[in-house]
Amino acid sequence: MQVLEKAFGYITRQYEGRRQVLVFEQNTAGAGIQIPKGTVEEGETPLEAVMREMEEETGLTNLCVQGLIAQDYAEHYSGALQKRYFYHLTSIDLRHTWQHKPTGVNEANLLFTLYWMDEEQIVKLAPGHGDYLYRIFSSVAPEH
Repeated sequence: MQVLEKAFGYITRQYEGRRQVLVFEQNTAGAGIQIPKGTVEEGETPLEAVMREMEEETGLTNLCVQGLIAQDYAEHYSGALQKRYFYHLTSIDLRHTWQHKPTGVNEANLLFTLYWMDEEQIVKLAPGHGDYLYRIFSSVAPEH
């Protein structure tokens, strides 16, 4: 069985003394609220993939990697086995919400609406996206 590697990014910022995480919704029905993520391409490390994917999916270019917070294996709803890498990254972006056309392969017709959520506002994310979010909000690491 082939294993597909995926890099997920929990991008956070400090706003009015609270940690917020970046989420998005896309212009396709049923996609749910997601965090940025994508496929680790051949010849690419998971860290390189998460940096590339974060820029492609959010437009943010000035992110600071705090570290890898989890990695696991999970079965995707399609039946594929995924090796997932979850990174914590920080941003100093001041926008509360924005739209971005992702620049990755097969994303030409997508439009993402990105926004920040506090821990108290977190709703159910798309399957698998919130699996390690608790580690972001329980962490006391300083934001950069």
